[in-house]
Amino acid sequence: MRIRATVAAVSGALALSALAAPAAQADGGHGDTTLTKVVVNGGKNVVAGTTEVRTFTVAVTAADDSGISGADLALNGPGFGSLEPTDVDCLDNTCTGTFSVDPRVDLAYANEKAGTWYVDAWLDAEDGDYVWKQKAASFKLQRQSTLSVNASPEPVVKGKPITVTGKLARANWETFTYAGYTGQPVNLQFRKAGTSTYTTLKTVTTNSTGALKTTATAASDGYWRYAFAGTTTTPAFTTAGDYVDVR
Repeated sequence: MRIRATVAAVSGALALSALAAPAAQADGGHGDTTLTKVVVNGGKNVVAGTTEVRTFTVAVTAADDSGISGADLALNGPGFGSLEPTDVDCLDNTCTGTFSVDPRVDLAYANEKAGTWYVDAWLDAEDGDYVWKQKAASFKLQRQSTLSVNASPEPVVKGKPITVTGKLARANWETFTYAGYTGQPVNLQFRKAGTSTYTTLKTVTTNSTGALKTTATAASDGYWRYAFAGTTTTPAFTTAGDYVDVR
């Protein structure tokens, strides 16, 4: 991209230096080229765990009467994060960049990189026109979450209490482990056997280790589960139902 400042090199695609364009040339273009659409990861947030490399695409569409010839794309996020594509292919008026994130290289010791990221895009037209836009779109780069549930005793006498435990955790990019997510509201839900709909019974808050524990009255056979709505940095997660036989 002709107007980008040089990014400091790192081992991996995610640099620690923020990508920037000179203020005098930020957001603009030449001729009749216009940016019309940006789709990141098929419209879904990007979620990274502790070991697996995540690969996703950014598709940028522009309009120009002569057609689009090429594009230069970059992603910027919190913690001075900057991600460059490994490849960019253009077909018709849409250019698609492929990006990869390796938690052990690109996100190491940097939990602050989780959150809202932005797409910077420069597209060239066949006739020499171009368009440049910073923050052309936004998406979330999130720390993978896990959630468990266990309802007991099994079976249980009707009218007696059931104890439902679990744990909410998320990827820690500083230790490469899953650590408890503390102080988070999680819904306890129940589905009566023979029905298809879960009902939220109460909200339980995770403790200092991410653990969940609450009680409820056993009224009928059915499935118990926990549902976490997610945050900006951590995706939503709903467990499978744990069946309890009531006698």
